[in-house]
Amino acid sequence: MKTILIIGIGAGDPEQITMQAVNALNRVDVFFLLDKGVAKDPLVAFRQSLCERYITHRRYRFAHAPSPELVIGTPDLQATVAALNRDKQAVYESLIASELAPGECGAFLVWGDPTLYDSTLRIVDAIALKGRTVAELALEYEVIPGISSVQALAARHRVPLNQIGEPVEITTGRKIAGGFPEHADTVVVMLDANGEYQRIDRDDLEIFWGAYVGTPDEVLVAGKLKEVAPEIERIRTEARARNGWIMDSYLMRKVTRKDEG
Repeated sequence: MKTILIIGIGAGDPEQITMQAVNALNRVDVFFLLDKGVAKDPLVAFRQSLCERYITHRRYRFAHAPSPELVIGTPDLQATVAALNRDKQAVYESLIASELAPGECGAFLVWGDPTLYDSTLRIVDAIALKGRTVAELALEYEVIPGISSVQALAARHRVPLNQIGEPVEITTGRKIAGGFPEHADTVVVMLDANGEYQRIDRDDLEIFWGAYVGTPDEVLVAGKLKEVAPEIERIRTEARARNGWIMDSYLMRKVTRKDEG
């Protein structure tokens, strides 16, 4: 039987990794790394640096494979993501079958937390099911939680996620494009490729935005949405051009009279 660990490694600050994750790193024989092109090489390098920093032995090894890419802008998001996950599953299966021997432990290092807007857990679960009939994929797996970008964003802005006694909604850029939900008090937005906050025309919202949170490239902006949205978009555009990619999220909430005072 093979063992797979799905380890949350935090949002970019190497000190955000938990002790549970450190202990898990030290169990691993093979780390599976998906390469996403030159622009995102720093994400692979960060994972490797975590291993160098926290693993007390040098018996581990890395197994690399090209990462399938999401097709942006398709009308059927569910079908597009399902196709991407099928392609990723094929890559994962190949790595597990060829690079991991029975009795060994392999790991996927997941940015943030594996349970929040990440498909690694779903894919490994599907492989485990297939492994009941395919010997080279027979495995058991564990999930180690990590500090999510949502938590890191709120901490860096020094704001609570929720107002007193109020819920928090976590959603995507595609969903928020329809407008700020009337039933919501606080909304956290992830996976917003198009800066949908620019299209929300309301005077009663404030925004707490961050990109590359926890890394040396971290950028933070906060204020009334209508006042700072142009600044955020300018910084965001410049950062993407400079780095070749951007990883950002933001919290929007209704401003109460008490907040205004």
